[in-house]
Amino acid sequence: MKIKHITILKTFLLIITFYFVQSFSYNAHSVEPDEILKNQKQEYRARSISKNIRCMVCQNQSIDESSAPLAKDLRIVIRNKIKEGKNDQEIYKFLTDRYGDFILLKPPFKLSTFALWILPFLFLVFGIYMFFFRNKKF
Repeated sequence: MKIKHITILKTFLLIITFYFVQSFSYNAHSVEPDEILKNQKQEYRARSISKNIRCMVCQNQSIDESSAPLAKDLRIVIRNKIKEGKNDQEIYKFLTDRYGDFILLKPPFKLSTFALWILPFLFLVFGIYMFFFRNKKF
């Protein structure tokens, strides 16, 4: 009985340690010191824009989190646009004109992205249908 409690305690401590490590690693950013803007407001804007832009190499990370060379180049482009006095919408427009809506982590709902927004729901409905109605044993 005592061995079972020790095993449960070890498992619990392992899970807590895992979550603790993950919470610190999630906040790690790949922005290098030479990229950081001196003006705090401009740096905050650059970070918030970078968090909404998809890394075209990693594809499931924002450029703020990615260490890929393309992500670094995009972070520098965003900071240069901010230094030029461009607003957020102008920067997003520049990036989407150049790379398409795919570069946005949250693409807008419009005709060209209709399938992107609707297909997950269709697959869910299809999966439920297959599970409940087509999975009968005869």
